[in-house]
Amino acid sequence: MIIPTTVLELVERFERNLDIYKRADYKEARVRIEFIDPFFEALGWDVRNVQGRGEHDKDVVYEDTIKIGAKTRAPDYSFRVGQTRRFFLEAKKPAISLVGDVGPAYQLRRYSWSVKLPLGILTDFEEFAVYDCRQRPQPTDKANVGRIMYLTFDQYLDQFDEIYELFAKESVQQGTLDRFAQDLKVKRGTNTVDTELLKEIENWRDVLARNIALRNKALSVHELNFCVQRTIDRIIFLRMCEDRGIEEYGQLLALTNGPHVYPRLGEYYRRADEKYNAGLFDFQADKLTKALTIEDKVLKPILTSLYYPQCPYEFSVLPVEILGQVYEQFLGKVIRLTPAHRAKVE
Repeated sequence: MIIPTTVLELVERFERNLDIYKRADYKEARVRIEFIDPFFEALGWDVRNVQGRGEHDKDVVYEDTIKIGAKTRAPDYSFRVGQTRRFFLEAKKPAISLVGDVGPAYQLRRYSWSVKLPLGILTDFEEFAVYDCRQRPQPTDKANVGRIMYLTFDQYLDQFDEIYELFAKESVQQGTLDRFAQDLKVKRGTNTVDTELLKEIENWRDVLARNIALRNKALSVHELNFCVQRTIDRIIFLRMCEDRGIEEYGQLLALTNGPHVYPRLGEYYRRADEKYNAGLFDFQADKLTKALTIEDKVLKPILTSLYYPQCPYEFSVLPVEILGQVYEQFLGKVIRLTPAHRAKVE
C-alpha cells in the first residue's frame, strides 16, 4: 500500500534529530504529541478526538495515572472500537531502551492480561514492540517474554503493511487483529486472569479457613464460612478502592509493617464503614469477625500478594464481570470442620 505522507515525514524527522530525541530531557509527553499521536492518526485513529465524540465513544482514551508501587502507571492509551477496548499502548521516552528494560514490558503485559486483551504495544517511536499478553506476567520475566514483534523506526517503512494490517483502525474493525491473535501459538500452561485469580483466592480461602478454625474454636461451620468469605470480600473491595483512587494507595500493604495485623485491619474496616455506610463493614450486624483471631503469618502474605511487583492484576482496570465470574466458581466449594475443629475446603 502507499505509505501515508505523515509517516514518511515522521520517520525522516526522527532520524534527522535522533540525538536530540535520545536525550534524557526529551520527555515522554513530547514523543507522544510529536510522534506517537500522529503515527496512529495516520493509521486511521482519531487520537485527539477531533470529531468531538463523547467520552464513551472516543477512538482513543488516555487512561488516568494511577500510582502502583513506586513507579508503575496505568496504560497511556486505550484503543477502542465502539466502546470496546481492543488494545493498550504504553509509551516511553526514547532515552529508555525498550528492547531490554523489563519494567515497561511487565507493566504493559500486566494491564493487558488483567482485562483479557490478547495484544499490546510498547513504543517510544524509536522502538515498536508488540506483546502477546495472554501469558501471566511475572516480575522476573525478561523483556522479550511474550514479545512477538520488534521494530525500530528505520524499519517502519519496509514493515508498514504489516503494521497497518494489524493496528489500523479499519483493520481492527474488520477483525484482522483478532484473527492474528487467535492464530498465535499460546504457550502451554497459559491461564486467563479469572482462572489465575480464582486459584489465588482459593489459596487465601484455604489458609484463612485453617487458621481461623485453629484460633477460634467456638465457631460453627456456618460461622467459619461466613468469616472467611467476609474477610476476603473486604480485602478485595478495599484493594480495588485503592487502585481506583477512592482510598489512599498502599494502606493494606502498610499493615504488614509490624505485628497485630488483624486488629489494625479492623480499624481500617471501621473507617470504611463510616465512609461507605455499606453492609460489608457493618459490625452491628456482624459480631463475629470483629472478635476473630487471625495470625500475622497468614495475613501478611495475602496482603503483600496484592501489590506490585508480586501482583500481576491491575485492580483499576480489572472488570467487575471477571470478579463476578471468579466468585461464581468460588461458591462451588465449601469449608467443613473435622471433629478436631480443623478446616477442610472441599
